Amino acid sequence: MTFMTRKQYGEMKGWSRQYVGKLIQSRRLVLNESGLVDVGASEKLLSMTSDPSKAGVVARHKRERSPKDAPTGSTAVVTLPSLDGSAMLQVGDEPDFQKSRAMREHYLALQEQANFHQQQGSLVLRKAVEDGAYGAGRLVRDQLLGIVAQLAPELAVMTDPWKIERHLTAAIRRSLEDAERISSADREHALTPS
Repeated sequence: MTFMTRKQYGEMKGWSRQYVGKLIQSRRLVLNESGLVDVGASEKLLSMTSDPSKAGVVARHKRERSPKDAPTGSTAVVTLPSLDGSAMLQVGDEPDFQKSRAMREHYLALQEQANFHQQQGSLVLRKAVEDGAYGAGRLVRDQLLGIVAQLAPELAVMTDPWKIERHLTAAIRRSLEDAERISSADREHALTPS
């Protein structure tokens, strides 16, 4: 293992004292008990936690710096908890930053698309539709079951089948039209964004 002071490590990398301090504060440099930088472990940790989208910038800075001999690598194993806390990320495993970023952007775009369609009125909340359908179904059921009590006395005295059918059809039609008017008002209420 190779150890260096913070100043030596910063000079070797071409970094300012402030940047080295920032890396230590963000726990991206591995220090031993006496505060020296473990070069091999730090290099591995830095490569694992770097932003791949900044690779071009890193390469340009490396070309611009004067070449210095880098110390030999260490065989130390560095483990970090993964994002979900279930597994450990070992040296050599590289998180796929670009895939994660692309997935995040994809879902943010889908969310914005859903918000747009909801504002345009072409997308409604599922809960509102389910509640409206349930309410409409109960209303039709109650209306139709209510006809029985109303028509029983009238139909009991009728003997002509044609008159009974006409009377039943008219009563069912009135009941369904009432249910339609009421459910239309409920539907408009459910579809109106609050």
